[in-house]
Amino acid sequence: MTESESNRETKKPRPAWLDWLQIFAVAAVLAFVLNTFLIANARVPTGSMITTIMPGDRVIGSRLSYRFEDPARGDIILFHAPDEPETLYVKRIIGLPGDKVTIRDGHVYLNDSETPLEESYIKEPMKPAALQEFQVPEGAYFCMGDNRNGSVDARYWKNHYVYRDKIVAKVLFRYWPGIKALK
Repeated sequence: MTESESNRETKKPRPAWLDWLQIFAVAAVLAFVLNTFLIANARVPTGSMITTIMPGDRVIGSRLSYRFEDPARGDIILFHAPDEPETLYVKRIIGLPGDKVTIRDGHVYLNDSETPLEESYIKEPMKPAALQEFQVPEGAYFCMGDNRNGSVDARYWKNHYVYRDKIVAKVLFRYWPGIKALK
């Protein structure tokens, strides 16, 4: 009998639990890499984005989207809240860097336009309130919830703007309950 034949006969099979352990370890590493570098997974606890995103919905965002393009007006983003950096918020970008955002008579106006911003995604008309004007600084964005009457957003924050480095991801779709692309 040769040495290789002898090794084959004496080699014990690997225990099944070791195979399972290896599978779980690979899955854990993949999940970590996906959640850290590629996607952002969040549960939305409030109604500030009704009817686009409902309380309790779970959303997925792309962490890579803004590495290749700039955030755009209308994008739904996941970001660190300006007044509570440990908390993640989900809102829609309304004002871009350099924009003047004026809120009057329940409408949003951009850059002194006489025509209000077209916003087909809002839940209901915004209740008129006192005139508000915001000049969005370079490198920052002005964000509001789609449920304007039930959203604590940039209009009310102490620090009104979301800076680019605080944006975690562009929200792409809701995956619970049911899958729905978000725009």
